[in-house]
This record gives sequence, C-alpha cells and structure tokens, in this order.
Amino acid sequence: MAKVQYQGTGRRKNAVARVRLVEGTGKVTINNRDIEEYLNYETLRKDVIQPLVITENEGKFDVIIRVHGGGFTGQAGAMRHGIARALLLVDAENRPALKAAGYLTRDARMKERKKYGLKGARRAPQFSKR
Repeated sequence: MAKVQYQGTGRRKNAVARVRLVEGTGKVTINNRDIEEYLNYETLRKDVIQPLVITENEGKFDVIIRVHGGGFTGQAGAMRHGIARALLLVDAENRPALKAAGYLTRDARMKERKKYGLKGARRAPQFSKR
C-alpha cells in the first residue's frame, strides 16, 4: 500500500517549490539531490527545515521538494513556505506555532520593475545643470 503523502506549495519572489512530506527518517531531497549538495549555506539549510523543528516533526518525515525559478535564497524561502503548508495538512494543531513564527505568510516582496526614462527601477540618469 502507498504511503500517505502531504503536499504543499510554497512561493517567494520568483521561486516556486512543490513539497511532499512522506513518513520516513527525515531525509530532505531537493530536485533529486541531497539538501547538503543543493544548498551550499548552512543558514539556508536550517531555514528550510525550521518548520519541522518548530512543530517537532524533525526525523518523522522524508521531504521531497521540486523547486524552480529565482535564486537560492528565494528558493529556500519558498521551500520553507511549502513545508509549513504541508505540515498544516499533517495536523491542524501545528497552525499556531507556524503562524507565530511567520512561516505561513507568503512574502509579497517582489523586484520592482524598471521604468522608462530611468536606468533602473528608481535610479535616474546623472543630473547636470549644463
């Protein structure tokens, strides 16, 4: 019989992460690679598994993640968001802890578009009186 899976989608900036939680030993796989191989920074690795630590589910689930778009920091934020959403399906009592930590809120900050007549989003050409 197939194992029970809990799915969650996380987003941050341009990154989208599809997360599956399967009962297991706590192995984290990102795009068919181990988390240590995929994320070079220890702080990002800790950031990704933080929802599992807060809800005391570390080591109870294997985490399988498919992520694309954005950079590695945005992807880490998207993975954290997806894991938090999947943990809600595991047990609704996880909600207060995840909500208090701010892991259920979609970070709405995006890159501002470049405007015509400017060199960047807000950077104007150098001013000269003459």
